[in-house]
Amino acid sequence: MAKRLAFYGTIIHSQNIGRTDILENALICTGEDGIITALEPNVPPDQLDDKLSGLNLNTEVYDVHRLHRGELLIPGFVDTHNHAPQWAQRGLGRGLQIIDWLNEITFKNEAKFANLQYARKVYTQAVKGFLKQGITTASYYASIHGPATKLLAEICFAEGQRALIGKCNMNRNSPPFYIEPSSQESLTATQEVIDAIKQIDPEACLIKPILTPRFAISCTEELLQGLGELAAENPGLPIQTHFNEALSEIDMTLSLFPDYTNEADLYSRFGLLNDRTILAHCCHMTQYEIERLKQVGCGIAHCPIANTTVGGGFMAAPIRDFLRQGITKIGLGTDSGGGFSSSILDAMRQAFIVSNAREKMTAGKDQSLTVDECFYMATLGGARVCGLDHKVGNFAVGKEFDACLVRTYEPADHDMDADLDLSVPLGVMTPIEVEDSFRTILEKFVMSADDRNIARVWVRGKCVK
Repeated sequence: MAKRLAFYGTIIHSQNIGRTDILENALICTGEDGIITALEPNVPPDQLDDKLSGLNLNTEVYDVHRLHRGELLIPGFVDTHNHAPQWAQRGLGRGLQIIDWLNEITFKNEAKFANLQYARKVYTQAVKGFLKQGITTASYYASIHGPATKLLAEICFAEGQRALIGKCNMNRNSPPFYIEPSSQESLTATQEVIDAIKQIDPEACLIKPILTPRFAISCTEELLQGLGELAAENPGLPIQTHFNEALSEIDMTLSLFPDYTNEADLYSRFGLLNDRTILAHCCHMTQYEIERLKQVGCGIAHCPIANTTVGGGFMAAPIRDFLRQGITKIGLGTDSGGGFSSSILDAMRQAFIVSNAREKMTAGKDQSLTVDECFYMATLGGARVCGLDHKVGNFAVGKEFDACLVRTYEPADHDMDADLDLSVPLGVMTPIEVEDSFRTILEKFVMSADDRNIARVWVRGKCVK
């Protein structure tokens, strides 16, 4: 059980895609179960003690944190598309087209996870590294190896990270050293991973299994059919795959499945396109596909760093077009090795850059994204994509307390309640000035901070950093 928590200060969270609430002099409280029990905005400082007493907040059982002006409490970040095995290959393979990048860099790297000792080392580094950067929830693609995928689940559970974890399914168009022998063996291994994750966390408090056909290129029709049957047999089981990432990938997919003219109908045919599906990238979309995604309620994992650094063109996903057409189930993904950064802060910044490109490409029709929209995608939007917005994503009473304490400048000592010196910025973040509003402070954080400014991280009320 987590210790009961209470925070008083500036609390920022999203209510929807266009609304970020900046609550000054706010009080938030949690129970021992990590559930938010109260959120009270605009509590005058001279009334705080009375408010604490009125809520029966005994400081002997509550850990009360009073935030200073340069400290903010925000929801934990959600990474909706992350290849955990690629932690050790981030930034490699620049200049290669996406299919070449997979064959020359990625598959060779992921094949190493047949070695459990190696898998333990990398997965431990990865999970701790993502928590360090405030990623309290991640939707992970593992490798094709069942034992290593189970190990990733054990590590996430032990380290306290909330995660969707899926063993990749790949039984064709892969090198001999990194391919599953048959569709049946792939499905059997997948079921074993599902069962193992349910044993590790029977109540799905932190971790859940997710079906993970890498993409249609690497799966036979028999395998896709089997995965669709698993999805039908397990109504709560989420699904993730790559979707319309690059033109070369789309062309290859449709050449392998000549009965289809688009990926939406392809995945739908096998029962893999529904409101539990997370579609990564979605860069090259037809109007028909956009309407299909909206109709079935898929989640979109926007990966702006990978989309603009892996070869295949400047793959600028049409996020503004999605929003204009009423699709708000959109989150951000780091895509790990597909990009170069494991930071959702970097993903937010690149989302701005990509949206600026889209504005130019569409002659102003698709306006660039705002800070509020990117912050939403990093938090509540990501939770919606992962099917977890009933539990996390913002600080609504009744949700679980996944949060980051943002600190913008160096404290006088290491006590978070110590007096702070505004003249000493923490790390390389843009300095906070006396006249800055909290909206300005939030924008400076989003656009210039790094993991040094994420002082503490909680998942379900438990401090994990």
